[in-house]
Amino acid sequence: MNNNQRLFASFATALNLSPEQVHDELAYNSIPQWDSVAHMGLIAQLEQEFGVMLDTDDIIDMSSLAKAREILARHGVGF
Repeated sequence: MNNNQRLFASFATALNLSPEQVHDELAYNSIPQWDSVAHMGLIAQLEQEFGVMLDTDDIIDMSSLAKAREILARHGVGF
């Protein structure tokens, strides 16, 4: 599984979505499952999956799946 697949799988797991519901345009608060509580679960999922520690600015800035990829790349995760 490559890092992009791991990212999509992490979103599906953390937000309790089917794989078909996860796409690059998926954005915070665009679906009922991605609320503030789920956002913190998603952050924990991503930190565990990719072995990174996200700071407060990253957590606030993570407004979409595409943005999550960009933030993880800044932490050395290759896509």
